[in-house]
Amino acid sequence: MSQTPYTPQPPQPGYILPPSQPDNSGLKTAILFGAVIALIAANIYLYLQIDSLKQQLAKVQDSLITEVGRVRETGNVSSAAARKNIEDLQTKLGEARREANQAAGQAKVDATKKAEELTRQLAEQQRIQKQEMETQISKVEETASTKIGQVSSDVSSVKTEVASNKAELDKTIAQLHSTQGDLGVQSGLIATNGKELAALKALNDRNYFEFTIGKTKTPQRVGDILLFLKKADPKKNRYTVEITADDKRTEKKDKSVNEPVQFYSSKARQPYEVVVNEVKKDQIVGYLATPKVQSGR
Repeated sequence: MSQTPYTPQPPQPGYILPPSQPDNSGLKTAILFGAVIALIAANIYLYLQIDSLKQQLAKVQDSLITEVGRVRETGNVSSAAARKNIEDLQTKLGEARREANQAAGQAKVDATKKAEELTRQLAEQQRIQKQEMETQISKVEETASTKIGQVSSDVSSVKTEVASNKAELDKTIAQLHSTQGDLGVQSGLIATNGKELAALKALNDRNYFEFTIGKTKTPQRVGDILLFLKKADPKKNRYTVEITADDKRTEKKDKSVNEPVQFYSSKARQPYEVVVNEVKKDQIVGYLATPKVQSGR
């Protein structure tokens, strides 16, 4: 009898592909990725510094405008008082001159001296007022120039550092290698610590759920799946877990830290990923990454 040829069937939704050998490039990729995240964080910090310096510059400019206005207002008051003094002196000078013209002998001489003294006082008052105004304006302009120069220098320094970090970041990105999960599917960027995970969350490419799983009698919920720790070997940094998704269980055996452990769910076309960053005695610490786009079934 002839036998019917066997035709492989495509995997059904929710089917868990068998685990493949771990990719030895994961550790190198994690190290390079750590450098990328550090540089990204540095750039974010530096851009925030630029924004803060710009705000300080705006405050300095507002303060200087207020100070110049106050000086001008003070100058106007001083000018008004000086004008009043000048008017009084001019009135007295006129009276003294009239007395000098009307007096005779010694009286005329005394009146002339008084008029000359009043003229000298008037000139001195005008000189002092002008000097005070020039000194105040000079101080304000000098302070403004110094503060603006300091802020501008800080901004230039930060911009230079940002440009340098960007060049280093581009160089590091060019050295990155592709990362694959244990199912042989291309994985996204992975985090090896809390700081890097925070950076991944900021990118908003996937949903991230942090976890700390111990050896318990029942599985623990992480996101929309259940995790059950079966074995933890801190000396070798390896672990074994049982994953329950869509009411189906699959065992991920002898996995290493920072290795993307992949499995499929009927809720998304792309695989879910479990990444364990730390293996302790009877405990693992890591996160679950799920696709943003889900069917909602």
